[in-house]
Amino acid sequence: MSKIKLKDISTRAPKGVDKEKTKLKLAAILKELDELQNLLFAESKHSVLIVIQGMDASGKDGLTRDVFTSMNPQGVNVTSYKAPTPQELSHDFLWRIHEHAPAKGMIRVFNRSHYEDVLITRVHGWIDDKTARKRMEAINDFEKLLAEHNNTVILKFYLHISPEEQMQRLEERMSVPEKMWKYNAADFAESKLWDKYMGYYEDAFAHCSDIPWHIIPADQNWYKSYLVAVALRDALKGLKMKYPGMKK
Repeated sequence: MSKIKLKDISTRAPKGVDKEKTKLKLAAILKELDELQNLLFAESKHSVLIVIQGMDASGKDGLTRDVFTSMNPQGVNVTSYKAPTPQELSHDFLWRIHEHAPAKGMIRVFNRSHYEDVLITRVHGWIDDKTARKRMEAINDFEKLLAEHNNTVILKFYLHISPEEQMQRLEERMSVPEKMWKYNAADFAESKLWDKYMGYYEDAFAHCSDIPWHIIPADQNWYKSYLVAVALRDALKGLKMKYPGMKK
């Protein structure tokens, strides 16, 4: 595949896409997802892993709330990855990831993921390029393992926000009361490393694309949630699932 260049991809919905009509479409898709997730749980032959990556303030939490809370909470789990603990650092980098891989019948959402170990680690020089390449090979093997041996459908989303929109959202965290709890001074420091992050994201896309990435324009939350919901709906429908019969 051709290399993804993020600067060439818009962070906004195409002109002419109607916000209110799109939100109505999203509401209808969420109803479909509720039924499809129930079918996934009942049939229990497949699992789904949702990988959500993006810069700070790209809307990872909001996406999780807007798309995945409409489904039965018994069948959806969310794991948010922060900085590794000392115990996690004493193991291989995928150790803390694999234990949260979804069981058959389940949807697991990764808010950040194993890709952090080839992103922030490179931006700050904690690992070199040789180590990063080995880790990306391990990531490909890990994802292949889940897909081939546990019938796991993996959907990888990069929330593509503009630096201008990111700065506006970060500044809102200092002035809007309901957003102040998200404030972290370190986010502003990381934002200054934008170009480095973009370069390493593009490198991850290039080397870990056996399972393709969805680049999601994320400046407008309504459009972002719609695109992710469509991708999940289409993936679940593609499984051709059926309710099992009565147990004998």
